[in-house]
Amino acid sequence: MSKLKILVVDDESRMRKLVKDFLVKHDYEVLEAQDGEQAVDIFFEDKDIALVILDVMMPKMDGWQVCREIRAHSKVPIIMLTAKGDERDELLGFELGVDEYISKPFSPKILVARVEAILRRTGHGEQEEILEAGGIVLNKTAHLVTVDGKAMDLSYKEFELMTYFMENQGIALSREKILNHVWNYDYFGDARTIDTHVKKLRSKMGDKGEYIKTIWGLGYKFEVEP
Repeated sequence: MSKLKILVVDDESRMRKLVKDFLVKHDYEVLEAQDGEQAVDIFFEDKDIALVILDVMMPKMDGWQVCREIRAHSKVPIIMLTAKGDERDELLGFELGVDEYISKPFSPKILVARVEAILRRTGHGEQEEILEAGGIVLNKTAHLVTVDGKAMDLSYKEFELMTYFMENQGIALSREKILNHVWNYDYFGDARTIDTHVKKLRSKMGDKGEYIKTIWGLGYKFEVEP
């Protein structure tokens, strides 16, 4: 089986080498780009990139611009690296379709763990895992959700959120719990991030959007009526 390719984009060569060394040890193939323009060129030249690790602050084209370019054509998972801890940046990142947000300095081991978790979720796991409820079928391995047989076009985070709801049917989930499980324990955003994603998810679910019930003052519950 060929190695999964990961594109690492950072204008600091030491940072690229650090990330690359850890990923190579875990049997990934790593492509490098030192600025945004080079990253976009490499991404569209190589059709097999499984994940992008992208720095925000770069010359020529910053991480946000690169993210917009990639998202216009691809749903490939993107992990954003930043020296900033600004919540507004994180919200912007999620609105643009960033899947994970890691602040520098970070532990390379944690980064690798995030990479592996995302790749498992996006169809690179060992066995097919399917969840079903009320006409909704979620295939965790293929990263696909259908409603009454029709495929839903979900972002990575919307898919994660849908998975978490379906895995916890009938259970009231606080916003804090959802943040911890879907956005990871060290994400300090606010409830608007969840509410925005839930609103989009309900809209894409059509009539079945009512399965995601709001619990005022707490959060949400996914429940299919008998």
